[in-house]
Amino acid sequence: MSPPATEPGYDFPLDDFQRRAIAALDEGNSVLVAAPTGSGKTVVAEHAVADTLARGGKIFYTTPIKALSNQKFADFARRWGVERVGLLTGDTARNGDAPVVVMTTEVLRNMIYAASPTLDGLRYVVLDEVHYLQDTYRGPVWEEVIIHLAPEVRLVCLSATVSNAEEVSAWISTVRGPTAAVIEERRPVELHNLYLLAERGSSRLQLFPTLVGGRPNPDVVRLEASVERGPRHRGNGRSAGRPGRRLVTPRRYEVAELLADEAMLPAICFVFSRAGCDQAVLQCLDAGLRLTTAEERRRIRAICDERTGALAGADLEALGWARWMAGMEAGLASHHAGMVPPFKEAVEACFVAGLVKLVFATETLALGINMPARAVVIEKLTKFGGERHQTLTAGEYTQLTGRAGRRGIDEVGHAIVLWSPFLSFDEVAALVSNRSHPIFSSFRPTYNMASNLVRRYSAGEAHHLLNLSFAQYQADGEVVGMEARLQRLGRRLIKARAEVTCDRGDAGELFELQRRLDRARSSRPSVGHQTEDALARLRPGDVVWVTGGKSAGPAAVLSATVRRGGAQLRVLTPKRRRLTLGSADFAEVPEALAHIELPRPYAPNSPGFQRAVASSLARSRVGRPRVRQRHPDPEVDELALAVADHPAQACPDVDGHRRAWAQAERLEAEVAGIKARVKGRSDTLARTFDRVLGVLESWGYLDGWSLTTAGERLGRIYHECDLLIATCVEEGVFDGLDPPALAALASVFSFEARGRSEPAAPWFPSTELRRRWAAIEAVLGRLVAAEGRAGLPVTRALDPGFVGLAHAWASGDDLDEILDDEDLSGGDFVRTMKQLIDLLRQLGEVAPSAATAASARAAADRLYRGVVEASSTIGPVDEIDEDERLAASADDR
Repeated sequence: MSPPATEPGYDFPLDDFQRRAIAALDEGNSVLVAAPTGSGKTVVAEHAVADTLARGGKIFYTTPIKALSNQKFADFARRWGVERVGLLTGDTARNGDAPVVVMTTEVLRNMIYAASPTLDGLRYVVLDEVHYLQDTYRGPVWEEVIIHLAPEVRLVCLSATVSNAEEVSAWISTVRGPTAAVIEERRPVELHNLYLLAERGSSRLQLFPTLVGGRPNPDVVRLEASVERGPRHRGNGRSAGRPGRRLVTPRRYEVAELLADEAMLPAICFVFSRAGCDQAVLQCLDAGLRLTTAEERRRIRAICDERTGALAGADLEALGWARWMAGMEAGLASHHAGMVPPFKEAVEACFVAGLVKLVFATETLALGINMPARAVVIEKLTKFGGERHQTLTAGEYTQLTGRAGRRGIDEVGHAIVLWSPFLSFDEVAALVSNRSHPIFSSFRPTYNMASNLVRRYSAGEAHHLLNLSFAQYQADGEVVGMEARLQRLGRRLIKARAEVTCDRGDAGELFELQRRLDRARSSRPSVGHQTEDALARLRPGDVVWVTGGKSAGPAAVLSATVRRGGAQLRVLTPKRRRLTLGSADFAEVPEALAHIELPRPYAPNSPGFQRAVASSLARSRVGRPRVRQRHPDPEVDELALAVADHPAQACPDVDGHRRAWAQAERLEAEVAGIKARVKGRSDTLARTFDRVLGVLESWGYLDGWSLTTAGERLGRIYHECDLLIATCVEEGVFDGLDPPALAALASVFSFEARGRSEPAAPWFPSTELRRRWAAIEAVLGRLVAAEGRAGLPVTRALDPGFVGLAHAWASGDDLDEILDDEDLSGGDFVRTMKQLIDLLRQLGEVAPSAATAASARAAADRLYRGVVEASSTIGPVDEIDEDERLAASADDR
């Protein structure tokens, strides 16, 4: 039997699902293609591109992330020519009037609301990773695009395999007209699901098929039953298994060695922790694992040098270049959001070229980026979801393992799950065999969305459009789930309230008093804050008074530095003792009592320099300053006394009560929110929209069904804190600040600390910035109260933890100085800076004060430098060698 003929434009035969999708487009329909990763969904989009180029007009290809947009731009530019392909993201605008433009989905949504002339002549929109519409924050953007695009534009929706693809396509058909659902469940490369475990005291790993005949492998079931599982199921820490044998999770370097021995490389090992990914590479290196030849190491270094060439030497050192390169040259790498884009791009390029053989990655790698492997390893099937550990869903498992098996290269792919004490084998097998993973809408009206609907449509049209959302389509079946959620939350709330109960006194009253005290103190400029400001004003040569200890007396300031943790002084005493002092070392606000000239050249480590400074200090005859009297604050003093004397303070478990109280408060807020949504469930999205309109009208953004001037500005602010930012603009909170200060203040809307239950104490470069932050908090408090009264989800809390870093970077400080002693990765720094730049550029467009707008634009320009600029730049689209082209395109075939 002869092989199928190839299609025009392709050097391989198309699969049946690809032919069906292309036929649907040729018949004038939109199409939703749901197929496994690596099956070749992109071929359908490429057909739409070819059709557009042949007939004229435009096609937009949208992706959920900038990295995927950059990759698609490079792929399309190589195929159709740089002059015919453009790129529009928050970082880059290149050839935006081209007939083929790749962009993030938010860029297209913003174009639609702005009625951009770039939309003229648009024939197709490709929505890649359309299952992303279930993302809590960004998902609604996909629905906005689907609803508001001009009716003549056809959609090509590409999705991972989901079990309700017909429901999604039926909804799109309702909104936009005929939309064919083309579903392919068969993987292009057969997948073998495997289970890997080890026994304590044994160096041999045991690898089993997870399923036998579609059921849990009986050999593993018997093995688990015969051994101890460790502290999991029984209160005494043991199971009924045979004493002395215990299963353990294989070590990472052992897994790597097994993959190499079993010819399962290249592989991706998913570790749901950035630190865990980095540690895995170091553990493999420490075990002596090396997976590359001398020639491969040479090519790896060349790729890494090219990808990171825009970074300065000092920046590379601050980002851990040497440690990273040691892993890369050994064929080992980590890949996670904590890395700067040039490092991640080098890892991707080396992996696709077959040079890096094993990548330890977080789940962010599963989204879109073209990195197929022979094997995928999942270290554990649970991950931390913000408050508690959660088991992966069937959809998440399918997404992660979709990279296993390279089409045209591998006959089979391998998905390996490691034994874990936190999940039984039966639970693992159930997840592997589960084929049900539907997507659900996360759509909800936002203040920005509401203002744009008012601007573009009548009231009746706006309400009708909201009722066309996928959320409304699914809403009827949602109430049962919410009621069940309320029952579970109610049980947790009863337990938390019980744990707050204290036999020494009313612990809840104590914590409420403490909260009132903290708020009262934060609203006043404290001695600690005044001390920080005073330290920041001191200059080399100033003389200060040091209190306590052997070094009490005058001291000359050698240097004053400002970090996120606070200001620090390096001083020299008359006895030539060098000290490092912070705000905690001063009982009173320090002041410059005198000033001496420091010797030149400045050489603080030189004994001669120190003798000269000590001599000048002795001649200055500075005396101890008088102690200032503290002004009483009756409210703070009364609250502090009530907290200190509260009987619950004496409880030995007061910290446990405090944690339970905080948990109860969070649960009460969640319960109240769900009850407001369930209320009668005559509640539709349109009614929620009416509540949003009510808030906007009471806050002066609407006048009936017309936007005020402030409402027009709100419609141009695209941010999850849109109304809060707009109100701060209207109240002049950003006015009168220089670019570094404005960048610092705006960062409170962009930064969110990772993994902290309590944020670190913020540091403010000036008293004025602290005052502006207090003004933002006051606006947020009013807004949250208004949202609570309206029964709307409340705007999230803000985090001022990036203020000092943003101010320093905008002031020109070096990366190594900024990241020194900071619990912040280079990737988080770059990502937060990019988000901050985007917000500042928006402020530069909407601020009514010309001076504020100019300062915002200047601040964005100051932040866009060094590692931030290098992480945003798209290089020229060069030719790549044939081996790399085939590896890169294998996923599309």
